[in-house]
Amino acid sequence: MKSLFKLFLCVAVASATFISCNSDNESEGTSSISVRLVDAPGDYEKVFIDVVGVEAIVDGEIVVLDSNAGVYDLLTLTGGEFVNLVNEEISSGELSQMRLILGSENSLVLNGGQEVSLKTPSAQQSGLKLNINYDLQPGVSYEFIMDFNVDKSIVELGNSGHILKPVIQITTTAESGAISGIVSPSEIDALVTATNSADDTVQVSAHTDNTSGAFLLYGVPEGTYTVVVEPEVESGFSAVIVENVVVETGSTTAIETVVFE
Repeated sequence: MKSLFKLFLCVAVASATFISCNSDNESEGTSSISVRLVDAPGDYEKVFIDVVGVEAIVDGEIVVLDSNAGVYDLLTLTGGEFVNLVNEEISSGELSQMRLILGSENSLVLNGGQEVSLKTPSAQQSGLKLNINYDLQPGVSYEFIMDFNVDKSIVELGNSGHILKPVIQITTTAESGAISGIVSPSEIDALVTATNSADDTVQVSAHTDNTSGAFLLYGVPEGTYTVVVEPEVESGFSAVIVENVVVETGSTTAIETVVFE
């Protein structure tokens, strides 16, 4: 029996610590995504599935995600337990589909202790297609939950054994927002810091791009912020403060161009 990997998701909204973002991520236009696998209880002792990987279709292109592959007992993924299959940043865009790739090491333990193999149609090994149709916004974090229904996913064939025909519901939750803007003159390097007005321990910061002057503060928890834009000391300019910047989960708040004078 293979052990369950209990990997817990680190989400920006749950953290009251300083969060840092770099200009490389800002310029690429990426979104942070996580994928959790959970389960509805079934009438078996154990149900093992062989997860090979997870893929996403973004703007019509296949994105192979860095996945926590392994054999997992679905019946342990209830009551708040889950497996974090994916936690990474991908290019923002129209996410139309996710694919759960299964291997051949699927099995179940019947009530009474008998372990039997679960046959898996070859089409599912090439990717169980889960349609989503979700617009991933730059700088926003998203959580996807794959809810595996065990009772509906296992088909008994009498003396011929059992077949695994996964029935999965996928839901999406945006976990944060973002703040974007531009500084002028654009060639001045500046540090942009947003501090939550209600809790000053929650801060997000990033440097501006010294070609375009653009900045994007990533993974900002919902709330009202004070944004401080500090130009490099050598520039001779003073910091600019923007008050009452409201951030909503799942969206990017654009502030007016910050002009150094």
